[in-house]
Amino acid sequence: MADWAASQVTMANTGNADDAINKTSIVSTKLKAIYKDNILPAEKRYRYDFFYESPHLTDVEFDAKPQVMLVGQYSVGKTSFIRYMLGRDFPGARIGPEPTTDRFTCLINGPDERTIPGNALSVHPDLPFRGLERFGVSFLSRFEGSQLPSSVLRSITLVDTPGILSGEKQRTNRGYDFTKVVSWFADRADLIILLFDAHKLDISDELKATIDVLKGHEDKIRCILNKADQINRQQLMRVYGALLWSLGKTINSPEVLRVYVGSFWSEPLQTLDNAELFEQEESDLMRDLAILPRQSAVRKINELVKRIRKVKTLAYIVGHLKAQMPAVMGKDKKQQKLIANMPNEFRTIMKKHNLSPGDFPEINTFSEKLKESKFSEFHSLKMEQIQLLEDCLTSHLPRLMEELPSEKDSPETLRAKLGDASVDVPLPTRANKFGKQSMTSQSNPFGAAEEEEEYWALEESAERLKDSFEGLNPQQGFLSPQTAKEVLLKTGLEKDQLRQIWTLSDIDRDGYLDHHEYVVAMFLCDAVIQKGRPIPAELPMSVIPPSKRSLKTNVGGF
Repeated sequence: MADWAASQVTMANTGNADDAINKTSIVSTKLKAIYKDNILPAEKRYRYDFFYESPHLTDVEFDAKPQVMLVGQYSVGKTSFIRYMLGRDFPGARIGPEPTTDRFTCLINGPDERTIPGNALSVHPDLPFRGLERFGVSFLSRFEGSQLPSSVLRSITLVDTPGILSGEKQRTNRGYDFTKVVSWFADRADLIILLFDAHKLDISDELKATIDVLKGHEDKIRCILNKADQINRQQLMRVYGALLWSLGKTINSPEVLRVYVGSFWSEPLQTLDNAELFEQEESDLMRDLAILPRQSAVRKINELVKRIRKVKTLAYIVGHLKAQMPAVMGKDKKQQKLIANMPNEFRTIMKKHNLSPGDFPEINTFSEKLKESKFSEFHSLKMEQIQLLEDCLTSHLPRLMEELPSEKDSPETLRAKLGDASVDVPLPTRANKFGKQSMTSQSNPFGAAEEEEEYWALEESAERLKDSFEGLNPQQGFLSPQTAKEVLLKTGLEKDQLRQIWTLSDIDRDGYLDHHEYVVAMFLCDAVIQKGRPIPAELPMSVIPPSKRSLKTNVGGF
């Protein structure tokens, strides 16, 4: 947080940190009203949930944090990637060269570490997983939540998927439709990370089927070529080309997907030939992930627009089929004829109502659904509902988009729109991973200090201040900016001094103070008040908590 005092003034004007303007929550509230009033009635009338196998949206789905889903074959490094992002293990994590992750795991923020069974997770009132009940007990027994306190999970939710099988393994019956579950999560994900191993680029039948169900979500997909440090530069060039060729055959799109190359875990690179390239690639990917909370409001609007277009097209299709049915005799025969002639019926509807081909459902799947229905029971087209859908696209949602930051905003309106919603996800920075941090120790003829990484000068202070920290009622292990501000103001220091102390103490730049950051803040205040020392330009390594020393590259030069 570059200017702590300025942000506190904004919060003071709006009450406190919990009441600060959050653009995403405001947008979510308005989207809920638009959905219930304009879209849901049409979904129910034309059975959108049946034809698209997508249940009606609930309030908690609009309020949900951004979701990141990781997909890939077994042993490509999905779970290791999550550990790298979190900077720690998580409950239920299993890593190995064999298919170790045999279930869908949703990582959520919470005060304690525990796993939550899938059946309990699906009925949790504050989590958007109730729609998974349709996949039955066989799936829910292979679904679990992993709860842990994490500054990353305060802003996003991570979904780890089972390794996609290949060869003979893919013939194993999972007991549920894997691709349909992936499709359900893809509809709700803000980002889909598709991982590949540099040593096995083969795309199995199950992986191809999984990629096929991601159609329509190409804007969310990011590909990762993982473990690329285990091959040399020439091999990497060939492997990268082979991957793009394979993806081009699998994904029917003229655009090339963005592929990030590197080794996405905390271990040092095995070879440093491409260290600079891997560092740049990792930085680009982490930047994509870090800004997800800021883009969440736009993503929610984008997904609702896609849903409205599909609902409107479905309404025209159902209304057309209903209008073709005879009043009394020959209903079954006419229905069979219409289903057999569905391609021509689609073309007729598209030309009559000036619809886009991309808004129509997949014709084979839709025809199978029609065989399970009775056209005579369909509802006729109701133009009032079509007009409500059009109002969403032409009036309500464009007006909502105007409330979001844009290039037309002046600095004043931009600050008003952003409010407190511009906090990024804290993500790992590992300079030593790329061979950059150990140079000082190597150049010192006396070597590095023993147990240098583990020693913390404020260990005893942390124990002494633990009760004091808990007495401030931290939420999920963190003090809010407002609570921390009140504590620091009681020290009697000048606002400029407190601004510097906050900048040094909030090491991970998430806008909150955990126990260790609180200890650093109190140490700095005490050094100024009791000992008359100046506030340092940057923290000595011995004062930085060991768990946060990997962020040292961000500590200096504010």
